[in-house]
Amino acid sequence: MMLLALAVAPGLAICLLMFIVDKYDPEPVGLLIKSFLLGMACVVMPLLFQVLASMYGFRETNNSLFDTAFFAYGIVGLSEEFAKFLVLRFYAYPKKAFNEPLDGIVYAVMIGMGFATLENIAYVGQFGLGTGVARMFLSVPAHATFAILMGYYVGLAKFMPAQRNMLLLKGLLIAVFFHGSFDFFLFSGNNILALGAAVFTLIIAARLSYRATRKDMMLSKKLFHRHFDKDAEGPSPLLPDEVEEDDLL
Repeated sequence: MMLLALAVAPGLAICLLMFIVDKYDPEPVGLLIKSFLLGMACVVMPLLFQVLASMYGFRETNNSLFDTAFFAYGIVGLSEEFAKFLVLRFYAYPKKAFNEPLDGIVYAVMIGMGFATLENIAYVGQFGLGTGVARMFLSVPAHATFAILMGYYVGLAKFMPAQRNMLLLKGLLIAVFFHGSFDFFLFSGNNILALGAAVFTLIIAARLSYRATRKDMMLSKKLFHRHFDKDAEGPSPLLPDEVEEDDLL
């Protein structure tokens, strides 16, 4: 029971934090729960893809750095982020409640934490307490940063229709890049340098995630106050010129 709590707690804590962040126009709890559960369900697709890849000789531990990089970026990073992207794009994105750019981050994090929580349960159940503690500070927060970066661009895409496809692709590719980089260093060897490089990658992703979330929170606050301005004639929609891409990289 303690191991299960250890596996589940980090993802739920990050979900709660994101719920608190989305304070001006909070999303329906039912949609958030469904997004979390769909995030858990979408683990199946990358799992099958990675099992198939292993049958053809692709492993996380390989004889060359190129093979390790291909596995980290092309197998793990791409399959896992693409699965989460599909849920975000085809479940959350069309919802009427998805009505401001911050919602892209909120739904992406719920999906990512559902994915990370189920993955965490499997790893902690197999490898025990030490793995649970390590993943609480590394892998689960990493999944959150990948989700924020993807969700930031998906949120922009909904309100910048002229650039929609480019922004959707950018969100997916940035998540794959950071996920692949993080895993590449972890797969490269059990040494302090590889671990340090993985942590450094996580720090960069976390810094960018903070900037993205802060920008969308400020826009959400602006929209909230405009909506409830006593002098306003009524609620006004998000205007296209209020949404500007901030190149995080």
